[in-house]
Amino acid sequence: MTKPITQVIIVGGGTAGWMSAASLGRYAQGKNLTITVIESSQLPTVGVGEATIPNIVEFNHSIGLDEIEFIKATQASFKLGIKFENWSQTSPSFFHPFSDYGLPINKVDFHQYVNRLALENHKLEGHKLEGHSIKLDDYSFSSILAQQGNFAQPHPNPPSPLADYSYAYHFDAGLYAELLKSHSLKMGVEHVDATIDRVNLQQNGFIKSVSLHDGRVLEADLFIDCSGFKALLIEQAMKTGFDDWSEWLLCDTALAVQTQSTVSPNPYTRSIAHNSGWQWHIPLQHRTGNGYIFSSQFENKSSAKQNLLTSLTGEPISQIRQFSFTPGRRKQIWNKNCFAVGLSSGFLEPIESTSISLIQSAIAKLLSFFPDTSFNEHDINEVNRLHNSELEHVRDFIILHYKLANGIDSPFWQYCQEMAVPETLSHKIDVYRSQGHIILRENESFEAASWLTMYHAFGVLPNRYDPRVDAIPLETVKQNLAQMKHSIINAASQSVSHQTFIDRHCKAVSQ
Repeated sequence: MTKPITQVIIVGGGTAGWMSAASLGRYAQGKNLTITVIESSQLPTVGVGEATIPNIVEFNHSIGLDEIEFIKATQASFKLGIKFENWSQTSPSFFHPFSDYGLPINKVDFHQYVNRLALENHKLEGHKLEGHSIKLDDYSFSSILAQQGNFAQPHPNPPSPLADYSYAYHFDAGLYAELLKSHSLKMGVEHVDATIDRVNLQQNGFIKSVSLHDGRVLEADLFIDCSGFKALLIEQAMKTGFDDWSEWLLCDTALAVQTQSTVSPNPYTRSIAHNSGWQWHIPLQHRTGNGYIFSSQFENKSSAKQNLLTSLTGEPISQIRQFSFTPGRRKQIWNKNCFAVGLSSGFLEPIESTSISLIQSAIAKLLSFFPDTSFNEHDINEVNRLHNSELEHVRDFIILHYKLANGIDSPFWQYCQEMAVPETLSHKIDVYRSQGHIILRENESFEAASWLTMYHAFGVLPNRYDPRVDAIPLETVKQNLAQMKHSIINAASQSVSHQTFIDRHCKAVSQ
């Protein structure tokens, strides 16, 4: 006879550990379920990830965090998307927004009409197909806001559906973990400050307990591994295995440093391509996060450090921290009674700010399939299937950036352009090149607009367009697009600067 889970131990704190604790603490309300976090104050957390994607807004709401309290406590600013610089010859800089482009016309995707106009222009001018003449940014409300350095919260009843968009945040990951810790403890989560000396397994391979440095032995039914890259439970103890994706994702080293802010924060993350990787620039209210992710095959650490330091726009206020990693995923996120969250489950570089989102989606899967003491094998297999497919889709979207990028002519980027990519990705690219159709599979993290951003920015123009767009005269299409563009510009003109919005509504106390 099976029994309900009554004891859960989370190994590790940081963002992953305390996000897990807050979610499980909320879930445990009214249940006979004890949540314990084992976190050593002697061990540092990575704490680099400071940019997010829009589902963080719903996560904070789901655990009962007040948005204004969160923003002030974490020195957060708003994020409308990512500005890519030096990635493309076609678009020296382009914007990946958290919004769709335009509106469908006659139930046909907006971008098919853009492709039609581009092909018509090339036909008339007799030019080789090299890209688009129409700027997608003109048809994205959040892109226009970003260009202006402005911000406005989405309205539940916008004056135009074109003004429908999402937003995320830039925040201090360490401050976020502290806020989640305080929030979790108020919900009854228990906290043990200790290091783990040994993980004790049963004969069937399940984890029985963990032995602490101070001599205590703590038992639980379910163990959550948030121990970071070392994967203390899921890998060191349980030997789950790892899928290495470095054949497609060459970047394996990151340098990170914080600097003083020199200007008001922009409502977007910057991603700047360099000879052997790319640099991030993440503006918070009180400082700026900077980093350089590169391939150690193509650049040594001394050169990378110098490149990062010379490109900073403010005085450093921290030491440069270095992280080496192998891109890929754990073969199973859930193995017996151990569930991995965060870096212990694998790592994909933060070019699209997915690290915290993947923590969130992992927790959501665990809660959806929360086990009893039988640990049903079919449930575990389904969670692993869902997680693995999600990671593969994110992986492919990241690889797309490197495969199509043509902004810099260097050995690193030449290799990326010439390398073979997973069949799942090559099929998507080939289908788009044929007729402009964007394929989305089950459990995709990025919607059609995100894929369209990359195809468009890198000058990928389909050979044909969806023939249904021919049902509308070309001049009518142009008029519709002009009206959309005017509506977006008109809506954006009513917004205020990002800094003004923060000052009015959620300015943090200086630290």
